[in-house]
Amino acid sequence: MEALKPFTNLEIAWNLTPEHAVTMYLEWGNNDWNAEYPPVRSKSDVSRYFVVDAWESVPMIRLVERNSEKAVDLASFPLPKELVQGFRAEHGAVKGLYAISEDRKAWLKKALGQDGMHS
Repeated sequence: MEALKPFTNLEIAWNLTPEHAVTMYLEWGNNDWNAEYPPVRSKSDVSRYFVVDAWESVPMIRLVERNSEKAVDLASFPLPKELVQGFRAEHGAVKGLYAISEDRKAWLKKALGQDGMHS
């Protein structure tokens, strides 16, 4: 996947969900210091994670970089056709932002050449 080539060595928070990101970056102090993703301490705390954006008719995968001031899409591309059916079976046509499921995570790790790494 060409859209991901520039990000092959980027540290990805594979288990970070959109909900956790909001808790960490927009609701400071609303999460546990012992959690997998503890509260941010400064503007230099940055996370990168994937979401599926299903607000439009074609679900998109977005690689998001977030800190306490903003969220930026580093990459955005349509969910691969081989993953759309499973996504639709899981979520139907409900619009929203969704966490990356295990099958989509495996596909992304392979596309990034990180499939031998732990989550």
